[in-house]
Amino acid sequence: MTSGYLILSSAYFPPVHYMALAARADEVYIEKEENYIKQSYRNRCQILTANGILPISVPVLLGSFHKTQIRDLRIDYSKRWQQVHLGALKSAYRSSPYFEFYFERIMNVILRKENFLLDLNMNSLEVVLDITDINTKIKYTSEFLSPDTELNDFRYTISPKNNEYSKEYSFGSYHQVFSDRIGFVPGLSIVDLIFNTGPDARDLLQQTGLRT
Repeated sequence: MTSGYLILSSAYFPPVHYMALAARADEVYIEKEENYIKQSYRNRCQILTANGILPISVPVLLGSFHKTQIRDLRIDYSKRWQQVHLGALKSAYRSSPYFEFYFERIMNVILRKENFLLDLNMNSLEVVLDITDINTKIKYTSEFLSPDTELNDFRYTISPKNNEYSKEYSFGSYHQVFSDRIGFVPGLSIVDLIFNTGPDARDLLQQTGLRT
């Protein structure tokens, strides 16, 4: 394991490369003082379906000026996003080797009905750490740090818009449900790795070939 700490954004069932970095750190600080950023992993994840990558997102209630701190961001339950997410996960992964082992735990996180996105995301991270038996210490930041002051800062690098980064910091391929027709797709949510590799997920995340 790489010693030291990382700074990461809050994320909803984070991507594999996010978790690979977290798995190799002693401590991870989750940013809670920043303003919410749209179209990021803060309220969305990407899964793989028969038709390719499917982004699923948690709807949020933004302030009147759209500058809401992530710690204050509330989830919008007027949308049926929980049912949509669970349906999408079932459709995508019901035939995966470890779906029956882990789906209920993922489902319980989604159905817990937290008021704040930050709490939902922390619940998703905690259950993933538990499933993968990773003991990295998770803390929240206490103040906002400028992006150019920290070397181990991945808050704005890990993004759905930065596909090249997901390839560079992934550890290699693993079997995916639709790999026979689509090929391997990097940068997906950690649930993809869990449902497809089960107890091997931790070893894959901690492979020494990953660059940090």
